[in-house]
Amino acid sequence: MPTTANRANRQDYYEVLGLPREADAAAIKDAFRKLALKYHPDRNKEPGAEERFKEIAEAYAVLSDPAKRAEYDAGGFARFSPEEVFAGVDFASMFRDLGFGGGLFERFFGGARRGPAPGADIELEALVPLEQIARGGDETISYSRVATCTDCQGSGAKPGTQPRACPSCGGTGQKTSARREQGVIFRQSRTCPECRGRGTVIDSPCPACTGTGRTQREESLVVKIPVGADEGLVLRIPGKGYASDEPAGAAGDLLVVVRSAPDRRFRRDGADLWRVQEIDVADAVLGTEIDIPTLNGPVVLKVPPGTQPDSRLRLRGNGLPRFRARGRGDLYVQVAVKLPEHLSAEQRRLWEKLRAARAG
Repeated sequence: MPTTANRANRQDYYEVLGLPREADAAAIKDAFRKLALKYHPDRNKEPGAEERFKEIAEAYAVLSDPAKRAEYDAGGFARFSPEEVFAGVDFASMFRDLGFGGGLFERFFGGARRGPAPGADIELEALVPLEQIARGGDETISYSRVATCTDCQGSGAKPGTQPRACPSCGGTGQKTSARREQGVIFRQSRTCPECRGRGTVIDSPCPACTGTGRTQREESLVVKIPVGADEGLVLRIPGKGYASDEPAGAAGDLLVVVRSAPDRRFRRDGADLWRVQEIDVADAVLGTEIDIPTLNGPVVLKVPPGTQPDSRLRLRGNGLPRFRARGRGDLYVQVAVKLPEHLSAEQRRLWEKLRAARAG
């Protein structure tokens, strides 16, 4: 069961999610997703991030449940015990749906785990060109991971043989000792030194993995990049993380963090793109038309007369598609006026004549 934040120091749940009290269910879910991604303990290493993450989960657990929310609105924190806050909330599935990996709930919220421990998740970044983000599609990812040995299927035993139950602990993986003090029996369990907690003994180790049941493997897989994928979007691929240390344990997940590949033409800002464009001082004064690259080919940009340095001109709809929304962002062109560094005698004469005319 997750542990709620210190009850005396709690923030208002609506303040935690940055929402007004009349926020609807969709707004609550969207706010939780954005904040959970920001304070994800595996990605945000700042002090206090983990505690903030727990506060966000607690606020969502209450406000996403209509009955709990109504009680909270009526009586605040006093209405809930820590057990009641998280009752009925499947955080493990919810975190998986958000791309956080299956082990996050157990690691940071103390949830009880059943069965063998899963393997660790792997997180890697995919640098995706802007054109690929704009149209979506398949991206090939190559990486290295510890995977279940294919020769012994993870048993650690040589093919054709099987591990046997550890005779020292009877297959439990634990050794229990007892002592009596003043008529009271004290029992203590420790990891079995013979099988190191596995509960089995391997007489003939698998030569491919030397009995570990796991091998290092280079893998390549295709990941589907959504159209307009947000910067930092996490794509979860189940079962492609590290193999479990325990027999029959599931592998962890692969978490692919989408990053925009550096582009000399543009800087990304959400669905918008930015570009710095140099123009001649005469063009800034008199106005001109210039070709500007976009993700869909060059377009003509009209520079009005008297354009000042650092002016921002907008090309509507020439940015990236908005992720999970309609429309596209814009392309902003920041004008950098290029001044001449060296003048010919004729050019100098003309500039001086212009200055004199302006002074007069």
